[in-house]
Parts: sequence; structure tokens; C-alpha cells
Amino acid sequence: MDVPVFLTTRAEAMADTPETAVQEDREYTAQVLPDAIRFAAPSSLSLLEGALLDDVRLPSSCRNGSCRACISKLHSGSVRYRIEWPGLSLDEKEDGYILPCVACPTSDVVFEPVGDT
Repeated sequence: MDVPVFLTTRAEAMADTPETAVQEDREYTAQVLPDAIRFAAPSSLSLLEGALLDDVRLPSSCRNGSCRACISKLHSGSVRYRIEWPGLSLDEKEDGYILPCVACPTSDVVFEPVGDT
């Protein structure tokens, strides 16, 4: 069972560790609707981790893709998942829903939390 890693600084978050290592580390921009809040979204971090590092609050609870508290509608952009099958149905994935706690950006993204806060 993976234990969530809670990061305190951007430098610590960007360290090349098994939890955050990716083939190519790029930084994208994430925009959260409806307030159009923007934050830096490194490809090596989940959208939730990137938001927290920029003091942007998003709904969350488990931070591992199982509780669905962070479920959001992806309006544009693309993500990859840290886990093989996040807590979304195939229909939800096809309809553009994501779980920011385990979704890492692969482009600039615009998304909107739709779960309970």
C-alpha cells in the first residue's frame, strides 16, 4: 500500500524521488473554475500537490484516488494518472472527469471541482 507523501516546499516536491519521478519534468499552468484561479502545475506532481504548493485550496480527503472528494470536470488539457485505475468509472473518464489528487498534468489544464467541498 502506498503511503501519501506530503510535501512542504516546491524544491522538496520537485526532488527526483520515486514518488515524483517522471520521464520528463515540465511545468504547466492549471486554471481552476469558476474563479479562474491559476497555479503552477509541474508534470511530476499531482494537480492537488501543485495547488497546495501555491496555496490554492481544492477539495480533497484521501489523496490516493479512492474517496472522490476532489472529483473535477476537465474542461481542457490532459492528465496522466499515478495509479493504474483511479476511482472513476470508464464513463466518467470518457465524460472528462478527473481526480486531481492522483492526476498529473501533461499539458496546461482547466478544470472545475464538482464534488462536495
